[in-house]
Amino acid sequence: MLLKGKPVADKIKDDILQTVSDLRITGKSLPRLAILRVGERADDIAYETRILKNCDSVGIEAAVVHIDNNIDMVSFLEAIEKLNNEPNIHGILIFRPLPKQLDIEQISRAIKPEKDIDCMNPINMEKVFEGDATGILPCTPEAVMQILKHYEYDLTGKNVAIVNRSMVLGRPLSMLFLNENATVTICHSKTKDLPGVTSKADIVVAGVGKANYFGPQYFSEKAVVVDVGINFENGSLCGDVEFDSVSKQVVAITPVPGGVGTVTSMLLLNNVIKAMKLQSK
Repeated sequence: MLLKGKPVADKIKDDILQTVSDLRITGKSLPRLAILRVGERADDIAYETRILKNCDSVGIEAAVVHIDNNIDMVSFLEAIEKLNNEPNIHGILIFRPLPKQLDIEQISRAIKPEKDIDCMNPINMEKVFEGDATGILPCTPEAVMQILKHYEYDLTGKNVAIVNRSMVLGRPLSMLFLNENATVTICHSKTKDLPGVTSKADIVVAGVGKANYFGPQYFSEKAVVVDVGINFENGSLCGDVEFDSVSKQVVAITPVPGGVGTVTSMLLLNNVIKAMKLQSK
């Protein structure tokens, strides 16, 4: 079975459109996103273009704050504080990586948690680990869960192997699975006999960032595979899993493109809506 991301993203999009429509009817201000982009990196500009297009498609207003690549730390923090204090800005998104002179840890703490749509602030991450649903969730881990829930997988008691231990994906995702009463194993580059671990799992989340790294030997025939990898090989986008061979073996798999990334993009916009609601309280 192919676990496509589009129907999941479409449902999230419909919910956003309904919220925006309700705001228009009541005459309230619309959700507004501020994008902080430092410098002129081509991939940042391309990402910005996609986000602006997506915002326009759902009625979220967006403003770009373009900052010179040589900005110092004090000035950058002042730019964040200005957005923190602007009542008509509901979400703040900072493109990364940042120039070396900028301290990412200090910047992460500077963003107001209720405006932090990319879950950079440690307060939001702490809420994930505490099982507190009032915070803003990191988009990629949430996208994994949304896909599995959409396709009605009961996660209770399932053995889950996550091949990623980062704070962006593996660790927060493990908490979300635990909240659903799954049993979680976090794997990484130092894991001994990785195929032996993943092949025993009911659900495998692949996120090593290496194109076509996972072949059929990593999965059982009963496995559900969620491929979080985004790689370019020979000019084409592909995941971490050898899709052609693995898809013939396992019960279900997410494609790349058209899987987790599709949902992640829409959840980022949904976090603007969630941030707006948090601030209205």
